[in-house]
Amino acid sequence: MTTPPNLHFTTQIVHADRWGGAEKGAIHQPIHSSVQYGYDKVEDLIAVFQGTAKGGFNYARQGTPTTAALESKITQMEGGVGTIAFSTGMAALCAVFLTLLKAGDHMVASKFVFGNTNSVFGTLADLGIEVTTVDATDLAQVQAAVRPNTRMVFVETIANPGTQIPDLEGIGALCRDKGLLYVVDNTVASPYAFRPATVGAGLVMNSLTKSIGGHGDALGGAITDTGLFDWSGYPNIFPAYRKGDPKGWGLQQVRKKGLRDMGGTLSSHSAHQLAVGAETLALRMERTSATALALAQWLQQHPAVAQVNYPLLPSHPQYERARKHLRVGSWLLSFELKDPAQCLPLCNRLRLPINATGLADTRTLIIPVAHTIFWEAGPEVRAQMGIGDGMIRLSVGLEDLQDLQADFAQALQG
Repeated sequence: MTTPPNLHFTTQIVHADRWGGAEKGAIHQPIHSSVQYGYDKVEDLIAVFQGTAKGGFNYARQGTPTTAALESKITQMEGGVGTIAFSTGMAALCAVFLTLLKAGDHMVASKFVFGNTNSVFGTLADLGIEVTTVDATDLAQVQAAVRPNTRMVFVETIANPGTQIPDLEGIGALCRDKGLLYVVDNTVASPYAFRPATVGAGLVMNSLTKSIGGHGDALGGAITDTGLFDWSGYPNIFPAYRKGDPKGWGLQQVRKKGLRDMGGTLSSHSAHQLAVGAETLALRMERTSATALALAQWLQQHPAVAQVNYPLLPSHPQYERARKHLRVGSWLLSFELKDPAQCLPLCNRLRLPINATGLADTRTLIIPVAHTIFWEAGPEVRAQMGIGDGMIRLSVGLEDLQDLQADFAQALQG
């Protein structure tokens, strides 16, 4: 069935499987549990192995029809040319770094990143890949960090947990001028709130566990190629993958090395759960963003709160940037208590938010940042990232605003 033209975001996603040719009139792509995929002619199998076939599967470590259907949805969402699904967001991110960079290369990255991503930077350094972290909200710092051996610039659309927004447009123009690969982690914003392709990103990472899956019941990650980067000039593409249209070279290398060699494979069962969750992405982002903004405004007025970080607050340093780029503000907010000693007691007094790591669940999640997800980074790195001992991160869920406000009111009374 042919997809009708000019459809809006959610309409495309909820009908994607049946328009993509799901079997026997199914409205969802079935779960393909087979590991092996056979062919009547061995030449067809060889074509799949060598990447000359259009489509096709050989071994489930590199994908299945179920994961392919999810990849197609993510490609639609991000307005890209292709996507690879992984077992987790971190598997996706590591696949990009480890398959497209090599010893002697240099990467410029935002210093405002997820704690585990910051940990990976240390691993890259051990492998001979140097990473320079800068305040990416300031284009001049990114520009000053670029060297002759720089291959990649990496940022998060909305930083976790401080909600800083880099100079997305300026960095895109810089990367285009210098021929650098621009990689954007779009997890917190989601492709509904923002498309990194609009600012020139070459690759986009989404942790599917978060906004796109949205129910806290399946892990997954994805890398989308926007089609904007010229892979023909990228020096780290293996000779075996330098054939055919250069637009496919980058993703082919990431799939072969990240899935076939490293095994960061997403199961068909998880892919199915994530694909179903994706159908309500826009609805969830609208609801949780509206609640998060209202709660941020309320917390900002509370005498026990020193600072609230949320992109759509006028007090946010990148407020105008957020208004320009974001359709909605996202479910992520963080705040600092005036008395850091109250950080843990406050979390324990709350009844609705769950003391749990993770993001973008249907339930509100709360976590003291310095004691948990950024504990390993150490006090010096936390200070550089603006993470104080009294910072609390909230992932706002689908609860009613009035109930969340009442809960925070009683907890903040002490």
